[in-house]
Amino acid sequence: MSIKRRVLAATATMTMVGGVGAVGLLPADAATPSCGTSCVTFYGQEYGAPFVLDVLRQGEKVGQPIILFRTSNSDPAEDFTIADQGTVDDFYNGGVDPLVSEALEFNYSGEEAYEVEYSPYGVDSGLCIGVGSTAGDDTPVALEPCGASSKTVWVVDDNDSAVAPYAWINGSDTNFTHPFVLHYPGTAYPTDMPRPQLNTYTLQQAGTPQTVYNNERWTGLTVP
Repeated sequence: MSIKRRVLAATATMTMVGGVGAVGLLPADAATPSCGTSCVTFYGQEYGAPFVLDVLRQGEKVGQPIILFRTSNSDPAEDFTIADQGTVDDFYNGGVDPLVSEALEFNYSGEEAYEVEYSPYGVDSGLCIGVGSTAGDDTPVALEPCGASSKTVWVVDDNDSAVAPYAWINGSDTNFTHPFVLHYPGTAYPTDMPRPQLNTYTLQQAGTPQTVYNNERWTGLTVP
């Protein structure tokens, strides 16, 4: 598949539904100066801008856990870029071997989808945020090879959230009624030791109208 289109943080800010006025992206100084405006900062609705997605101990290897950590412009573990962007249909039809399943294409073909690459100091690692096995409840989220499978693809779920921030459905999802999404453990706090690892979990909603739980809503991936 070849749909690689680098997205700058400034562009993502302008195109995000809900914009900075709701939650939005962090200022450019959330990334290291070397990564600068090429980087996008990601954080959740539950804890907000003070804690962002981070690679545990800056480990640049497959299986390295993804955590939340205090925002810093000197921590390369918080440097991420958009590796591939398009719709689910683009990921399905973008090459000889579809990166996502026919079932995902059938259910989410027009939804925006992304790969989020770890890029310490602005240098592409070839490793993206994903899962090592098919997403389910409590499946650990870690660094995985970019472009190798649907496990590193994230679909922006604007069907279940009227405005940003949105739930991110993992591309390996097999439950299209209650999809498996990026999730921060409900009993955890980012300063806990050992650092809590993000996982995937069934989409959680409550209230009238139904609202996605804050620990499953994330900034940084956009919809038109």
